[in-house]
Amino acid sequence: MTLIVGPLFNGKRRFAMELLGCGEEELSRRAVWDVQDLAGSCSDLEALAAELSAHEVVISTEVGGGVVPTDPAERAAREAAGRLNCLLAKRADRVIRVFCGLPMVLKGAL
Repeated sequence: MTLIVGPLFNGKRRFAMELLGCGEEELSRRAVWDVQDLAGSCSDLEALAAELSAHEVVISTEVGGGVVPTDPAERAAREAAGRLNCLLAKRADRVIRVFCGLPMVLKGAL
């Protein structure tokens, strides 16, 4: 599994399509994205990571790099999203961070 992470609107899906050599329709069959949204309501992040790692590509938006929310539930959701990314990165064969449209390999090779 390849994990692609990065800030919102930085070209993660576009890069995934280039990496897989496919279009948007095929990407929807081979990848899953916005997985950070699943973490906040999940009671078992290990099980979620195992389920998601069955996909060829997992795309997650980094959260928590900005202002810390005052709402405790929002803070907990951000923490869960970060923990999920860590679990996915551990399982992944390859981890790529996309920033400003540029891929940076953090684990594995292109």
